[in-house]
Amino acid sequence: MLVLLLATAVFLAFSNGANDNFKGFATIWGSGTLSYRTALILSNAATLAGGIASVIVADGLIKQFSGRGLVEDSIAATSAFSFAVAAGAGMTVMLATRLGFPISTTHALVGGLTGAGLASGSALQWHALGSGFMLPLLVSPLLSATFAFFLYALARQLRRQLVPAATGRMIATEFEHATADKRALTGTHILSAVAICFARAVNDTPKLAALMLGAGALSSVSSALAAATAMVAGGWLLSRRVAETMSLKISDISPVQGTTANLVTAALVLTASRFGLPVSTTHVSVGSIIGSGAAAGRLDLSTTRNVLLSWIVTLPLSAALAAVAGLLVI
Repeated sequence: MLVLLLATAVFLAFSNGANDNFKGFATIWGSGTLSYRTALILSNAATLAGGIASVIVADGLIKQFSGRGLVEDSIAATSAFSFAVAAGAGMTVMLATRLGFPISTTHALVGGLTGAGLASGSALQWHALGSGFMLPLLVSPLLSATFAFFLYALARQLRRQLVPAATGRMIATEFEHATADKRALTGTHILSAVAICFARAVNDTPKLAALMLGAGALSSVSSALAAATAMVAGGWLLSRRVAETMSLKISDISPVQGTTANLVTAALVLTASRFGLPVSTTHVSVGSIIGSGAAAGRLDLSTTRNVLLSWIVTLPLSAALAAVAGLLVI
């Protein structure tokens, strides 16, 4: 069971990387700032760095995602429970990845914890599930969309006011593709993408390492390194479909719009990691793209609807799969 747990936890980390690693660079590729390959290399390098740093920065998340406080400690400490959680979450994330939907591994893990807990017969702490897990997951995309909408609108207004009157009326398209300060904008955009990938790995690696630690499979350092390595492998091999959805389908992304969305995402995810809040980088980053896209009038409502529907399905699907796995082994 211990070997099976480790294999399943590595599979979950691999699936997480495939679905999540590129998300910080979605606006980079979507705006044409960098090629897909260059963005892929940088996103995975930042992910690896964040995974290593997570051992020091975000240890509070390891305890949360071990299942302790949600189910009985005696059950949360078993390999069978951790296996069921990893199996349910891993299969859900990989399915979404192959379909091109950017879903939340955090959300899938919450579903996995819930399903495995029900299968084990343990009394779930519903209050802890709501306040400690669901509330941050629900609030974070609303915050990111709101902040990105108003920050983008403010940036556009300031830019228009700074344009000398002699240049004449500046329409939206001219603003978006202005080249006077393009180099500074590009640098800020890329740095914000690196910050997101780094912050995402800081936030997600402890959640994945918790499955190994909960059953005493590996040390905290070994668990984090194993998770980070698997995340990078998944991101390198299977990022393309999710990248296309976020970069090319949700919104037509301009450099200014992308920079705005990335700065909001990086700030929220890093803040959440520092205070041990299990937010989803997916929800935050997609929310930022939606907010800035709405402010720019470029939002694709059909794609946005499908992505939001995939978020709704994530938790019950991962819970059901984890429950089935739990019934087989617990």
